[in-house]
Amino acid sequence: MHSGADPVTRAADAASRFLAEPRTMFIGGHWVGALSGRSFASIDPATGTVLTTVPDGDAADIDLAVTAARRAFDDPGWRRMSPLDRGALLNRVADVVEAHADELALLESRDNGKPVSVARAVDVGTSVKLFRYFAGWPSKLEGSTIPVSPRGGLRVLNYTTRQPVGVAGLIVPWNFPVSMACWKLAPALATGCTVVLKPAEETPLSTLRLAELLQEAGVPDGVVNVVTGRGATAGAALAAHDGVDKIAFTGSTETGRAIVHAAAGNLKKVSLELGGKSPNIVLPDADPQAVAEAAAQAVFFNQGQVCTAGSRLYVHRKIFDEVLDAVAERARRIVVGPGSDPATEMGPLVSARHHERVSGYIAAGREQGARLAAGGGRPDLDAAYDGGYFVQPTVFVAPDDGLRIVQEEIFGPVLAAMSWDDVDDLVERANDSPFGLSAGIWTSDLGHAHRIADELQAGTVWINCYNLTDPASPFGGFKQSGWGREMGRTVLDLYTEVKSVWVNLG
Repeated sequence: MHSGADPVTRAADAASRFLAEPRTMFIGGHWVGALSGRSFASIDPATGTVLTTVPDGDAADIDLAVTAARRAFDDPGWRRMSPLDRGALLNRVADVVEAHADELALLESRDNGKPVSVARAVDVGTSVKLFRYFAGWPSKLEGSTIPVSPRGGLRVLNYTTRQPVGVAGLIVPWNFPVSMACWKLAPALATGCTVVLKPAEETPLSTLRLAELLQEAGVPDGVVNVVTGRGATAGAALAAHDGVDKIAFTGSTETGRAIVHAAAGNLKKVSLELGGKSPNIVLPDADPQAVAEAAAQAVFFNQGQVCTAGSRLYVHRKIFDEVLDAVAERARRIVVGPGSDPATEMGPLVSARHHERVSGYIAAGREQGARLAAGGGRPDLDAAYDGGYFVQPTVFVAPDDGLRIVQEEIFGPVLAAMSWDDVDDLVERANDSPFGLSAGIWTSDLGHAHRIADELQAGTVWINCYNLTDPASPFGGFKQSGWGREMGRTVLDLYTEVKSVWVNLG
């Protein structure tokens, strides 16, 4: 590579070199293959062809990684690192990730399918922000002194301290691979935990590159370990391992239930960020054109592979037809193609299996009587992408709320639009779901919006916006959308234990 190459060319060259060789796992500061010798292919979802191979880790590899993490947790160099030094380390991680942002975005796009521009701005941009935000927390993990009233008039000092929970097992999904890893890594490291991280089998590459960057930033050996493998083997072994003190999982509600059962053996702490079927509510005073653009973005962003996707669109009957026509027109204009093409607005779905799942829901919508307003098939693309997992942005008008496309999480670019008349009935319909992750409200009457927001069973409610997140703001769901919260000061409770100390002052 010529030293004078522009940043984009340098990033492309670096990504190509990374993909040129079979990858290994990162355990105890070393790059190793699976103990079984097995591996599996990482597939380019735009073409269906092999990008590279990665180790197929299993319980033995998880055990090796947990042992390395425990050794690092017990090491005085990590345990006694000063709060300011820990914060400085996280800032160095942010600097290194930011310096390799273009390369990480290219890897994310190739492995996941999303447009490079989205990977750069959202996935990698969020990762940098997370490390910068949590870099400020190590010096602020305070305890408190408590005025107590002990028996017998004793003079007692009672105070609390926060201590890291120990070894954290992090299991992350394939829709935002590197940023979901950092959602968990940043607070875990800020609190002094050590980590075994298992990326999704569909998208391990950006996380493996992240491990290299963490090493470059000076994260001590064994503090972060990355084991690639399948959920049913490596993931299950990590959730069940008695040497793990806490599990943080993001993924489907079904898998979340399995995680809870596996974690029960040693009663490890568990946090879950699970599925959603989010209502996006439009009041009659909203601007139909502006709402249509936002509603399309809410459900088609990241190929609809977003747990917060606004996949249930409830529009007041007064403006329903106008909003529906505008959303359908926007869906038809979305440019679908490979993530590497700068013109692409929506890439392929992540895998052949997921493509089959989403296509099955589209077929079910037709069979159950929903009216197709846009999409529903495969886009017309160059023959080079015939093997890719593409689907058109799809808009249905649902005759009632009982259809599968209304009740079940599709995790793809499929919108079910419905009308409403009475606001009390609307809130009841919006809450009629096993999920409670997020919701959107569109209106010029903010007083009305606040009242509806208060009644919605959702962990996040967006008013006249959608899909906004920030490292400082807690994120998580009600009901079957999970346990606990990611980000913000709230997440620190999930990676720490509170110790109460009593001192008899005589």
